[in-house]
Amino acid sequence: MIESIIVLTVVQGTIYALLASGMTLVFGIGGMMNFTHTAFLMLASYGLYHFTRQLGWGNLPSIGLSVVGVILLGILLYRFFMHRMRHHHEMILIMTVAFALIAQETMLVIFGNYFLSTIPLVSGVIELLGVRIPAQYLLIIGVTLAIFAALFLILNRTKLGLALGASASDGEVATLVGVDVSKAMTISMGIATLFAAVAGILVASLWTISPHMWMNPLLAILVVMILGGLGDIKGSIVSAFIIALVETATLVLVPNGAHLKTPFVMIVLVIVLLRKPEGLFGVSLEAERL
Repeated sequence: MIESIIVLTVVQGTIYALLASGMTLVFGIGGMMNFTHTAFLMLASYGLYHFTRQLGWGNLPSIGLSVVGVILLGILLYRFFMHRMRHHHEMILIMTVAFALIAQETMLVIFGNYFLSTIPLVSGVIELLGVRIPAQYLLIIGVTLAIFAALFLILNRTKLGLALGASASDGEVATLVGVDVSKAMTISMGIATLFAAVAGILVASLWTISPHMWMNPLLAILVVMILGGLGDIKGSIVSAFIIALVETATLVLVPNGAHLKTPFVMIVLVIVLLRKPEGLFGVSLEAERL
């Protein structure tokens, strides 16, 4: 039982961390909360289902076309809509919720209100330290670790990373020193959408594909971001595993505990915020006021 909790926590935590880091990147640089983020996960899952199950294509072209298509959609959403409203954060919230609902209804019309799934990208079971783990789980963990390694190299070792960091710290100062903040935001939106699309590909065989599948992970990601400290990628990654542990332990240890998963997560969030209102890794509210 303990082994199951650990394995499931790591797998769920990596997916949440992947989603939360992308959403945090956009929020940290542009101050925009993109509620369409998990809808991109849904669209990528549907794309993989359509190309592999309905058209009979192979995994690689199906994954490539699904991911690239979703990334282009995310960049277009930013350039033609979010960019115009970037100084009106309330409008961004309303707009991105509207686009998520449009995506939901579009999938409902095209695929119907059915629960779908795809074949795992890799099959079989691998035994590690006496624990039998599905190969798909190891693929999820390996791909996510590779993406995070690339992200941190980009943010800390490249000019692009410096530009993104400067834009996140102070957009006006970054502009004065020659950083194209608008271009930085477009790139960050592309990276975030890539993360959501990859997450959608990885969970397409584990989660149920449906027009409403974006809603539950969106709530979890918002909790992760608040818990970790808004705008802090490292905090979001750590918090993702905390939330995944709470959810997994509830499902495994509590009989018929699926409906208690969200209340327990909210309880953890309230307890942490009572002690640290800024989140686990956020800047203290007192420091912000100085």
